[in-house]
Amino acid sequence: MGTGHADALHLPGDTAVHRLDPQVKITAAFLLVLCVVATPREIFWAFGGYAVLLAALAAIARIPPRWLAARLLIEVPFVVLALLLPFTAGGPSTEVAGVALSTEGLLAGFNIMAKGTLGLGTSLLLAATTAPREIVLGLQRLRAPKLVITIITLMLRYAEVIVAEAGRMRIARISRGHDPRFLWQVGATARGVGSLFIRSYERGERVHLAMLSRGWEGEMPELEPARRTSWKTWSTGLAAPAAAAVVLGVSLWTA
Repeated sequence: MGTGHADALHLPGDTAVHRLDPQVKITAAFLLVLCVVATPREIFWAFGGYAVLLAALAAIARIPPRWLAARLLIEVPFVVLALLLPFTAGGPSTEVAGVALSTEGLLAGFNIMAKGTLGLGTSLLLAATTAPREIVLGLQRLRAPKLVITIITLMLRYAEVIVAEAGRMRIARISRGHDPRFLWQVGATARGVGSLFIRSYERGERVHLAMLSRGWEGEMPELEPARRTSWKTWSTGLAAPAAAAVVLGVSLWTA
């Protein structure tokens, strides 16, 4: 599997989190997100507990807070939506700093921001401590559907190809007088995105034909022979989801 942009989210290290088997980390991340999603939105303290848990994992994995914060900015559009909900949703209102805000909108906005941020943070922790190849290997060991593994593998392999193609197209536009800082260049940018999609689609067809000519039968080969993961490794890796499950249980009990 190629490297480059596919490894942009991976931070190599030798911490206890990095050394865990990939299938353990994938399972732990899934269970942790499941606990976050299942938590009632009215139990505010529970989300604080999840945040402390993620912060502790990031500290153990030695992931810089600035690195995490920069990549959490991808959820800004959802944050904007969450901030608009208290002003647009109906139902009973609550006065905050002299402004009447929808109670349902406040809860819905908090729900989006809290669960979205925690889910994205969990995904970033998984990506930072697990190389793309290891993620595919972990999915194979977990017996994930072969079609899903194939899609993820090809996506990781050709993400850098598409990004490089987009960079070349941008340089070509700029050399012809395109300046993305001005509003009237939006049309050219949109046409460039359309051209990139068409080129990517055509490249995908050519790659598929090349794979068929080399004996492709629809399944990715095993990256490594399967091996047994010890119970000690599983218990270590699932300690964080177990703590999250305790928080979820208490939150459901007190809801």
